[in-house]
Amino acid sequence: MSARKFACLAAFVAIFSALPGAARAGSLGSDVLSLFPKDSGELAYADLKEARQFPWFNQLKEQMLPPKFREFESFLSSAGVDPNSQVTELAWALVSSNGGASVPSADQIVGIALGQFQPASAEAYFTSKKLPIVKVRTFSLFAFGGGNGPNDLFFFFIDSNTAAFGQRQLLEKLIAVRFGESEGLYANADFSSLVNSANGSGTVWAVLNPAYTRLAMQQLVPEAAQFPAAAQLTSKLKAMTISMKGGSGVDAKFEAVCGSSDDANTFAALLQAGLMYRKYQVGNSNPDLASMLDSAQVAPAGDRLDVTLSLSDDQVQSLIKRNTFAVSM
Repeated sequence: MSARKFACLAAFVAIFSALPGAARAGSLGSDVLSLFPKDSGELAYADLKEARQFPWFNQLKEQMLPPKFREFESFLSSAGVDPNSQVTELAWALVSSNGGASVPSADQIVGIALGQFQPASAEAYFTSKKLPIVKVRTFSLFAFGGGNGPNDLFFFFIDSNTAAFGQRQLLEKLIAVRFGESEGLYANADFSSLVNSANGSGTVWAVLNPAYTRLAMQQLVPEAAQFPAAAQLTSKLKAMTISMKGGSGVDAKFEAVCGSSDDANTFAALLQAGLMYRKYQVGNSNPDLASMLDSAQVAPAGDRLDVTLSLSDDQVQSLIKRNTFAVSM
């Protein structure tokens, strides 16, 4: 499973797991945010403690999780880390492997989980089972798999309330940032400014740089790419922020930063046409998805393009029954 698929999966689970009613806006402290790489292309956050209280969370999770991720959960559980109860908040970043100029074709993931952990017990388990452990400074990195492949996942405990996971290369960068030997997220002024604005905006929120914004637009509304002006407009996109809030269902807002107000207006027309085309495509096979697409509001505001949509509890339940959120890995 690629890093992007892993992260998209986590994002989808988080997006459609917001708690109605008392859901609070999730936020991270600067001490945690500062550990993420300067060249992060996408940074996202989810309050899992709130998400788990939703009655259909587990049903949705089971529909979406591929076998490989279930193996990773079992692996953590065997070491005394229960991701279903001990992890209360989750943040992750994607770093493109092919630079930041084009649409990412490969990437790696680094994440931070907040909760209650027992680092000594986990290390004792790994030692007793003679499983791979890599020492980096004072930290013990535990490997899922052989630990030799470039995409093998590792995790380690920063302290009893904070764990980090991801590919080894990015985890070593995170450790270097922690010791002041490398630049972290706040060295990227433009991106970190957007992160600070999004932080606390919802139970789930995310920020994407230009390259990941173009990728997101391709994935969210692929039909819009059929229009001749789409490629030129997407090439000018500067960023995107996403926020999800709980109410009587799920309310979501996507805000794209366009090249100009004229671009935002033109892009709004393209997206509306793309959403309408998609709605008619799925009208008979998945009427609830069509209804959700029909409810989407597309509105330009200066150089920003806002897309908002809402899902009722009944709609979410119906979409789950139709396997709408099933992910093929």
